[in-house]
Amino acid sequence: MTTLHSKIIGKGSPLLILHGFLGMSDNWKTLGGQYAEAGFEVHLIDQRNHGKSFWSDDFDYDLLAEDLKAYMEAHHLDRAAIIGHSMGGKTAMQFACSYPELTDRILIADIAPKFYPPHHQAIIDGLNALRLETMTSRNEADAALGQYITDFGTRQFLLKNLYWVEKGQLGFRFNLKVLSQKMNEIGENINPTDMYNGPTLFLRGDKSEYIMPNDLTEIKKHFPQAELQTIDRAGHWLHAENPTQFFEKSLAFLKG
Repeated sequence: MTTLHSKIIGKGSPLLILHGFLGMSDNWKTLGGQYAEAGFEVHLIDQRNHGKSFWSDDFDYDLLAEDLKAYMEAHHLDRAAIIGHSMGGKTAMQFACSYPELTDRILIADIAPKFYPPHHQAIIDGLNALRLETMTSRNEADAALGQYITDFGTRQFLLKNLYWVEKGQLGFRFNLKVLSQKMNEIGENINPTDMYNGPTLFLRGDKSEYIMPNDLTEIKKHFPQAELQTIDRAGHWLHAENPTQFFEKSLAFLKG
């Protein structure tokens, strides 16, 4: 089995960080550096079909959790704390439930253990409409994507995945074909009877609707020790929108 790609920084207790859908490890570079300074060996990980990790036609949370187990074995990690955002949060939940003996604690950023109906269709349509084979610059790609996605920040997040496959040929780091086909899997819940009884923190953005107050019952069913805290002035990308408060709350939990 191919091992996930990662960037490892710092020394100390292992901390694995998992990005969200259509993201990559690089999204966490700044915060990762801060955790490293705080005494962690930080593993910024690209999940399958994302970043520089391998591509596969198979994609679900059980497999993403298995990928993480294989990664820990390859890097000789006995136990680790895990931070997961959005899709990465679902991976972290499934991993902790499937492999509690490998899990020190989990921090879940702005996602709940429930099914989310597919809601990224406009983004997927916009990305699939891009004719990268004829494009010569990121600005050209941005202008074309702007016809589908008006929010500048979202476009910049997506276009970070653009790279020169070879001279004159742009490509995406994520596996757009497979991810377009697996939209239902992205929204899937963890297995219904799964439970992890270790330290768990859910962080939600105060402007986000991904975790609602009535989700707490379901959260506690799967994660009896879970706490839910709110990041101020932040939406779904809470770690990017209020990194100072995110770092403070997360570090207090990780060091607890």
